[in-house]
Amino acid sequence: MSVKCISLLVDFATQVIRITIFYKWRGTKMAQMPALIPKEVEIQRLKKIYIFVICLGSIAASVEVDNFVDGSLHQTAIRDSAFTPAHWWLYSHFVALPIGWGMVAMYDRRVPVLRGPGNSMNTGLKITIIGYLATMFTIGVNELWHFWFVEEIFSVPNHWMFNMGVVVAFMGALAYVVRVYARLVELGAETPAKNPYVAELYKLALEGKLYSRSIP
Repeated sequence: MSVKCISLLVDFATQVIRITIFYKWRGTKMAQMPALIPKEVEIQRLKKIYIFVICLGSIAASVEVDNFVDGSLHQTAIRDSAFTPAHWWLYSHFVALPIGWGMVAMYDRRVPVLRGPGNSMNTGLKITIIGYLATMFTIGVNELWHFWFVEEIFSVPNHWMFNMGVVVAFMGALAYVVRVYARLVELGAETPAKNPYVAELYKLALEGKLYSRSIP
């Protein structure tokens, strides 16, 4: 086994230990937090989370665009290496996204209703962060692979983790966004709105009729 492979495995094990310690520490801190906060405060915090998630979604959409750019470039002009320009854009996403979702997880503990089982981190957030951490680890594996096999073929095994990691992360992010949105609708229906039209919209959303064409 080469020195690079050993270095990658040691780094991966170190990251797993750090994440485990962080989860344990964070769970203890969250257990000490009050279970209830004022509705107005909770709405403001949920809106901040929602805006931040939209920004992260824009970055994730940019990843999909660069996937086509990177694949087209490697199959027409430049053989795959760690220094091709398309990789600067592509790999920067897989650093920015785990950090961004980690920031969401840090702020998420200020909204008690979003906690997971046993006062732990929200399950959707866990899945999202694990998915993107998997893609970060795969960057090293991918470059190690292309050191010997420089032709870009999408079906090679080193690309499987990229795809699986991103899909898992998207599933977790979708579950988390739906939970945040549902809670915002609940709070909106419970909080009296100054505009009666807005109050009616909240009521319809809570009943699942907001987008129904059968509404008279």
